[in-house]
Amino acid sequence: MLVKLYDLPPRAEPVGGGDGLVIRKPIGAENRLIVDWVLDHFGDAWASETQAALGNRPVSLFVAIRHTELLGFACYDATLLGMFGPIGVAEGKRSNGIGLGLLRACLDDMRCVGYGYAVIGGAGPAEFFRRGVGAVEIPDSSPGVYRGMLKRRATT
Repeated sequence: MLVKLYDLPPRAEPVGGGDGLVIRKPIGAENRLIVDWVLDHFGDAWASETQAALGNRPVSLFVAIRHTELLGFACYDATLLGMFGPIGVAEGKRSNGIGLGLLRACLDDMRCVGYGYAVIGGAGPAEFFRRGVGAVEIPDSSPGVYRGMLKRRATT
């Protein structure tokens, strides 16, 4: 999917709700915990992309935290430059705006560093991206850059 970053309104301020929800970039001391959390909740591939985004300078990953609980993450420039994703919110914490807050934080950051467009690779819930940020389908783009990707074999 494709998003016109120049058409999105700027994010007025960092997300931090009265309910203790904060969306921010992590600090270095949190990196291992975040990668492990993503591995536990979403698997190897997303953990690898998370690690790549945390290694970028500036970091290209945001986390959603309530008090000291990690609820979700989103990143960009992890698979390829200009690509958004992955994004994930813990089961049981979805459908309350956390995912949209993470998506908007990343896309705003992408615009601020100079991107005009963002590509969302392997977009699962396409309606979420269409409704949330006006993303449009890119014809004939699946599996796209993920073609031939290495995957861990199941052990017996």
